[in-house]
Amino acid sequence: MSSRTTLGPAAPALTGLDGSGFTVAVIASQWHEAVMTGLLDGALRGLADCAVNDPVVVRVPGSFELPVACSILADHFDALVALGVVIRGGTPHFDYVCDAATRGITDVAVRTKTPIGFGVLTCDDDAQALDRAGLKGSHEDKGYEAAQAAIATLTAMSTVLASSPQQTQRA
Repeated sequence: MSSRTTLGPAAPALTGLDGSGFTVAVIASQWHEAVMTGLLDGALRGLADCAVNDPVVVRVPGSFELPVACSILADHFDALVALGVVIRGGTPHFDYVCDAATRGITDVAVRTKTPIGFGVLTCDDDAQALDRAGLKGSHEDKGYEAAQAAIATLTAMSTVLASSPQQTQRA
């Protein structure tokens, strides 16, 4: 694990992940450039630590656009990592965007059976987002965690399906 990677307080330490041979796309929003730079860098480090070669990076305008991008890409990659940030403001916009992004990404993952690392920060203010972005001085690296979660899920499911061919008959 990279020395810059700080896992959140409840994040599991995922070790020995081997994503070599798998294709992965990272879909990242563009709002809040400093935060997104940290999240994207963290996700790419997380994938590199899992031996994922040449992940594809796709940028979309905001977190609201993440589900449609995931839906389009899910059938073309073994796993996805969705990165975004939504900062609470003075209107209900925050609630609608957070709900749409979360439900949309979840729906894509379940419908397509594609593991998606969820790296969408939903924060009350900029300071919270920066503290989770994996930047120098951040206490957490949610981009790294999302990438590792995608590979951990992908490898776990691949192992189960490879060792239990009769289980795939019931799907």
